[in-house]
Amino acid sequence: MIKKIFSYLIPIKIYQSKSPLSKSIEVTWANGELLLDSENANYSYGSLQRILRIGLKNIGYEKIADMEHILVLGVAGGSVIKTLVDEIKFKGKITGVEIDSDIIKVANKYFALDKIPQLDIVIEDAFEFVLKTKSKYDLIIIDIFQDTTMPNFLFETFFINRICFLLRSKGFILFNTMILNETQNIRNQKYVSEFYENHFKIRTIPRIEVHNELIVIEKLE
Repeated sequence: MIKKIFSYLIPIKIYQSKSPLSKSIEVTWANGELLLDSENANYSYGSLQRILRIGLKNIGYEKIADMEHILVLGVAGGSVIKTLVDEIKFKGKITGVEIDSDIIKVANKYFALDKIPQLDIVIEDAFEFVLKTKSKYDLIIIDIFQDTTMPNFLFETFFINRICFLLRSKGFILFNTMILNETQNIRNQKYVSEFYENHFKIRTIPRIEVHNELIVIEKLE
C-alpha cells in the first residue's frame, strides 16, 4: 500500500526479469496503478488498457456482453481480459494465446490472471494457433508486440483471411497497431485499402495515445 501511495510521486519498480522472447519484463507501480511493461512499451494496464477500452467501446459493451467466445491473441498481463470481465461483465468463454510463458507467470502472480474462471490460456505462437484452431469466435482481439515491434505475419493476406474465416457472423476483429514512422503509416493504409470488403466493414480509430491506431473489422453476414 505504501508503494502504491508513493507511486503518485514517482514510479516504483517492484519486479524485473529477462525473458528470451520479451527481453525485459517489468512490473511497476505508477500513479496508483500496477503496470506491466517491456523495455520501451506498455504491455498491459495503463495506456494499453485505455487504448483497447476505446476499441471495445467502439464495438459496444452491450454487444460484447452477449457474445459467447472471445479470442485474445497476445495476452501479456491480461488487461483487456480484465476489462472484458470486470467492466463489460462478459460471462462467456475467453481463449488467450500468448507465446511467452514467462510473462504469463508474472501475470498470474501480480495480476491474478489465473483467478479468472472462464479464461483458458494457451502458450503458443499466435500464427500456429490460428492455423490449427477449429473454434469460431465472436470477437478476436489482436494485440501482438515484441517491445515496439509488430510481427510481419499480422499484415499478410493468408493470416488476414484465416482470422476472418474464424469469425462468426456479425463478429468483430479489434486489431491494435503501432505507428512510429511513415513506413508503418503506409503499411496501415495499405492494409485498410486492400481489405476484402464484400462481407466486411473496416474502420480505423487513429492516433490513440499518440502512436497507436486501432483497426476494427466487422463481419456483416
